[in-house]
Amino acid sequence: MGSAIIKKLKEAFGESVEIIALGTNAIATSQMLKARANRGASGENAIVRTVSQADIVVAPIGIVMAHAMMGEVTPKIAEAVAACPAKKFLIPLTQEKVEIVGLSPTPLPPLIETLIEKHLKELIPENV
Repeated sequence: MGSAIIKKLKEAFGESVEIIALGTNAIATSQMLKARANRGASGENAIVRTVSQADIVVAPIGIVMAHAMMGEVTPKIAEAVAACPAKKFLIPLTQEKVEIVGLSPTPLPPLIETLIEKHLKELIPENV
């Protein structure tokens, strides 16, 4: 999911934004770096320390649920992301037994397009 989001962000904003890939594991981070993230780091400590400095967070909704993503989201990660002052855009895709009532299931590509067109383009000036 992270690599698909980063690819679309780079298409929309190019190098006018710095994208830091924070993966719960090294494979996730590696895939996001291949999608052209500017920098990347993996694991609990990297996420906890870096997310507090972010301007915008884009992640699956499970990132704010302790023990989500097959246990990879630790309570410290969930708390750090939820408490960080950055504007958070959470993608409603989850592997957990969680259903967001009133939300129609939507595939990832249209969700990414909505994220960029209706949310990020108003926050991120083009060609900064």
